[in-house]
Amino acid sequence: MGLCSVDEATTKVKVLVEALEWIRKFRDRYVVVKLGGSALDEPEAVRRCLADVVFMEAVGMRPILIHGGGKSISRGMAKAGIEPRFVQGRRYTDEKTLKIATQVLSEEICDSLVDQIKTLGGRSVGLHLNTENVLIAEQLQLQDENGEPVDLGRVGYVTGVHEEILHATCRGGAIPVIPSIALDAEGQPLNVNADTAAAAVAKLLDAEKLVFLSDVPGIFLDKDDPSTLVPHLTVRRCRELINNGTIATGMVPKVEAALEALEVGVSKIHIIDANTPHSLLLEIYSNQGIGTEIVP
Repeated sequence: MGLCSVDEATTKVKVLVEALEWIRKFRDRYVVVKLGGSALDEPEAVRRCLADVVFMEAVGMRPILIHGGGKSISRGMAKAGIEPRFVQGRRYTDEKTLKIATQVLSEEICDSLVDQIKTLGGRSVGLHLNTENVLIAEQLQLQDENGEPVDLGRVGYVTGVHEEILHATCRGGAIPVIPSIALDAEGQPLNVNADTAAAAVAKLLDAEKLVFLSDVPGIFLDKDDPSTLVPHLTVRRCRELINNGTIATGMVPKVEAALEALEVGVSKIHIIDANTPHSLLLEIYSNQGIGTEIVP
């Protein structure tokens, strides 16, 4: 073996030794991973992220994958001749829209993610309306600036999960994949926000971490200046950045969901870029993370 090969092998061993501390610490702990945004439209990025999730399960963590699919739903609606409508940043969901959303999320995206995990050597189960539903929700009631109720249609928010199904799936060595469609008390489907659904699952399972895999590298003080990426934030600082408009538009519900999860016991939130190779493993199993972490 040449000197170069020995050096390379030594480097690999050092990486494994560094990771061992974290592997031990997170063994048998739940980590909820939310995959969404434009990241879902990048097949190679998705494949890399799923490979990281398979690795996490192999070394003893209990990953749970939750996904949205807003762009795919919009494409399905366009094909059906339905114009998307958004109310207070949320997709108005009538019965036709809900049918398309359910089909796209459960039958197309979820099944595809499960198949890819299996191709990568992992075991996976899609948990949704057509198999075993785990998300329990209530209809979301919002008010306008005058205090009048806002009609969002069949839009809900997650109030509970069937924990025993998730525990059994993870104990069996399978990775649960959950689309952002839930059932209400009457067994009727509701379209739920995938960010807040992931936060609710993390909260209810007392997860060690909640990771948002997105199409942005994290939170910036200036969205046009990559050097202003903030690697570490507290809850108080996040609230300041929301109030002064630094955290804006689509990042707000993500961060609000993160703060709610932290307030009820989730240890740490990570917002990372799915397009960075092995971003998930770098964030969890190395001393030098990437993206933005939010702590209490």
